Amino acid sequence: MDTHTPTHTETGPGAAAGPGGPDLRHHGDAEVRDDGSALVDLAVNVRADTPPAWLREHIAASLGSLATYPDGRAARAAVAARHGLPVERVLLTAGAAEAFVLLARALKVRRPVVVHPQFTEPEAALRDAGHTVDRVLLREADGFRLDPAAVPEDADLVVIGNPTNPTSVLHPAAVVTGLARPGRTLVVDEAFLDAVPGEREALAGRTDVPGLVVLRSLTKTWGLAGLRIGYVLAAPETIADLERAQPLWPVSTPALAAAEACVAPRALAEAAHAAHRTAADRAHLVAGLAGFTDAGLRVVAPAEGPFVLLRLPHAAAVRHRLRGLGYAVRRGDTFPGLGEEWLRLAVRDRATTDGFLEALGRAATGPA
Repeated sequence: MDTHTPTHTETGPGAAAGPGGPDLRHHGDAEVRDDGSALVDLAVNVRADTPPAWLREHIAASLGSLATYPDGRAARAAVAARHGLPVERVLLTAGAAEAFVLLARALKVRRPVVVHPQFTEPEAALRDAGHTVDRVLLREADGFRLDPAAVPEDADLVVIGNPTNPTSVLHPAAVVTGLARPGRTLVVDEAFLDAVPGEREALAGRTDVPGLVVLRSLTKTWGLAGLRIGYVLAAPETIADLERAQPLWPVSTPALAAAEACVAPRALAEAAHAAHRTAADRAHLVAGLAGFTDAGLRVVAPAEGPFVLLRLPHAAAVRHRLRGLGYAVRRGDTFPGLGEEWLRLAVRDRATTDGFLEALGRAATGPA
């Protein structure tokens, strides 16, 4: 193992996701399946009040075209215009998750590195494609902040989220671009960036960073996880490589309709308003969680995404007791670099948060 300060890198077999390692394919939706379907959902990072009626109606209007093969040109042009890019720099995908699979299959890389803790699908997709993946683990003591020097110089693919799921850390754009190198592909997952007021630190639309690939999702802010729509922004040659790895007609007609609508000026204004509301609701949640400091609860701060990460003694037992009280939260031990004492909470409206905080008070005082 190569050791760095304030982060470190895991390499070789010891870094692999094998028996006893984190379950990279566990995601928040697992908490609300089957017997969890009736629980109040704080486990999934999708806005609870979406999709809005106007978007549902727009998607429904596209159903009359289902007999025709999807034509993504208009949606692709709309996304390009939204970011001030030529269409050759845009690829529409079935959610950001498909983009990770395409990157893993299409790019010829020798030493991919994933910066953790973060969304685990990039590493899972790389491993499934036969790559040996190195991890750079950011540390709690440093607020899970990125140190570009911790990434091995010979890494030719680096993946990082911004703001990062699950830590809710928003890395400065200048720090993230400090990872760029000639001959290196820098993948920045901006799935939650539109939930940040003003989209601070965004790299989407930048063409001056060598090897930059930005992923965006439209499923989080707009509540379209079941529809699967996202996109990739990258140099034309990278887009061409990824497009060759895609199956024909990868994005459905309803998803294309949603993409075009969600990057229109009306939708961008609504998303900007929602980002400010989410920030206020998050502040209310964090303030409430501060009441549990004496119980050993610590929140990773400052949180900038539509979720917060917290550390709590006996968190696994608390999570199970919360289920009994009607609330689902996301376990943290499936993220490399975290353990059983970690939980992730989605930001919800104040009434939901107040109910949750009351339940947490009961769950946190139960037997260890």
